[in-house]
Parts: sequence; C-alpha cells; structure tokens
Amino acid sequence: METHDSALRPESWLVSAGRQRVPGSPLNVPLVPASSFVLGEGRAYSRDDATPTWEALEEVVGGLEGGVAVAFASGMAAVAAVFEQLPSGSLLALPDDCYQGVAALAEAGRETRRFTVERVRVSDTAGWVEACGQADLVWLESPSNPLLVVADLAAICAAPRKPGAVLAVDNTLATPLNQCPLELGASVSVHSATKLIGGHSDLLAGVATTRDPGLQAGLRRARELAGGTPGALEAFLAVRGARTLALRLERAQRTAMVLASRLETDPRVARTRYPGLPAHPTHAVAGRQLRGFGTMISFDVHGGAAAADDVCARVRLIQHATSFGAVESTMERRAAVAGQEHLPPSLLRLSVGIEDAEDLWRDLDRALPAPALG
Repeated sequence: METHDSALRPESWLVSAGRQRVPGSPLNVPLVPASSFVLGEGRAYSRDDATPTWEALEEVVGGLEGGVAVAFASGMAAVAAVFEQLPSGSLLALPDDCYQGVAALAEAGRETRRFTVERVRVSDTAGWVEACGQADLVWLESPSNPLLVVADLAAICAAPRKPGAVLAVDNTLATPLNQCPLELGASVSVHSATKLIGGHSDLLAGVATTRDPGLQAGLRRARELAGGTPGALEAFLAVRGARTLALRLERAQRTAMVLASRLETDPRVARTRYPGLPAHPTHAVAGRQLRGFGTMISFDVHGGAAAADDVCARVRLIQHATSFGAVESTMERRAAVAGQEHLPPSLLRLSVGIEDAEDLWRDLDRALPAPALG
C-alpha cells in the first residue's frame, strides 16, 4: 500500500489511494473474503489482523483526514469503540441535536451508572468550552442532524481539556472534503461510511480516524474484542464509492443550494435550514469553517405532520427513505423516527443526490401542499 502523498489534492487522493503498486497485481485492491490465512509470517486471522480490503478503506479515509483510520462494521460500531475508551464514571457532553443512536448508547451507559450525560446546544460555544474542562468525552456533531447547526469547532477544539479527555467529532455530514476536525485539534473524527463515503445505499460501514497512537491502539482493540469488523464486500464497496466522493459532493451540494434558496422563499414552507443560506443562524461559522455547505436540507411545511407525510407520499423522483448521502435523493419526516419525537412534527429531512436540480425542484413543487387560502 502507498503512503499519503501530501502534495496530492484530496480529489486526487480519493482516486489514487488504497491501491497496490506491484506489477501484475489488480489495479483495484480486490475483495478479500478471508477469515483465516496460512500461518507463518504476516496475517493469521482477519478479526485480529485485518484484510487488504479493510486496509484500503483505512488508507483512503485516513489520508483524507490526516491521521490513521480504523474501519468498523457500521458507524455505530465506530461510535461504540470511541465510548469504550472511557473509564466508568465518565462525564459525557453531547449536543442537543444528537444522532438518536449516539444518544441511546449514552443513555444505556447512564442507566448502568457507567456514564453521566450532559447536553449542550450545538451553537453554544461558551458551553462547549466549559465542557472541555470538565467532560471525559466531548462529542460534537457538526453540522448537526437534522437541524444543521454548525459548531465553532476551531474555538472548541482549541479550548483546554480535562487531562485524558477525548474530543470526538462526527464528520459524516461534512465529509473530510469539507472539514478536517483533526487539523483543528480533535482527538478523533468519526464517519458513518454508510452515507456519503459509500454513497450508494448498499452498505453499512464506519471509520474512526485519529493522530493519537494510544487512541488508535484502543480503537483497534475495541474492534477486535467486540467483533465490530467490517465485511469484506462492504469495505470493497466503500472504497469504490469513495473514488467518486468529490464529484458526487460537488454536484449534490450545488443542487442543495438551489433547492434551499427556493424552499426558503416558498409560501408553502414555514422554515428552511441549510448552512449555505445567509439567514441560517450559524451561516457565518459555516462560511469560515466549511469548504462546502453539504448535501442535506431540512424544512418545515405548513400543515403539521399530516401535511409533511403527504409530501413524502407524493414525491416520485425523490425516494421516501431514511439515511442520507447517496446518489439518489431521499426524504423523510424525522419526528416519525423513534428517538426523534422532540423534533418539529412537520420537519422534512431532504438528502440531495446527483439528479438534475430542475427535475428535483419539479418533484418538490408538485408534492408540496397547496397554500392556505387567506
């Protein structure tokens, strides 16, 4: 495997990394569906020693993030491995707009008295700076999901931390192309590779990247002991998807800006959230921190939950499905999801894919509720 060439731009790294350079070898690292290897020198058992397919994924993502990556069976497996680094009695600082799986994992630890959990508003920089001096784990999700609030990572990551504390950033929505948390001083950057990295709604995988050798070793040990290893096919598909990440991201976030701008002024929409909109509450932070504003929009329609459900039923090009970051646009009413009932009942989360912008707008325009007669 090659090492990261810092002279390459990320778009070139995505295409060139994770390949063998041996004459006669496959151009792409192949799918290696192996659990055991012939004993002697080198690998013995894949759960302990990984496979070339996993390592290709780790090389691609680690090089983008500027650290060493550890691949997992899912994004939640990566999250669980980070949580596993914490001693009993740890204090966790989580965002108010937190992925429901992360919140549930923290709550399970609280119920067994392993963790104490505090919540901080994503935009409350002073609150996060204070948490850095007290918490054993500072868990940031920026932009948040689905309210799309952008945290001031530069200020938070620069704050003094409690000795031994871990500052983790879920970088799934931004991707390493728009934001590099390790460069800002985060301990670890976590991705659900199921989303934008894979990009095709056909795999589950996660990746955690760090520059700390001790944390890297701890993550690998947690993967080995808990068995959170990625499947061979999933790792292969994640690498294949990552090759086109730059192209997909550029196209989708350009379209997202078009759609968000139209939704913002549409009388059938009560509120539109997209970090690229000047009216967005954390637009200034997003402009300083992000290289692009992402592929996700959330918006509230007039008429409550029933009207939002009707929009999901009426779209034809946009798929009524969960998750995000794929080539196809997807939409769902997030308050209908277990653990997300606190969200506005008419909030729709739209993950913008690579379809034509005008086709997507026509689909939305047909599906949005008729304006109320005044």
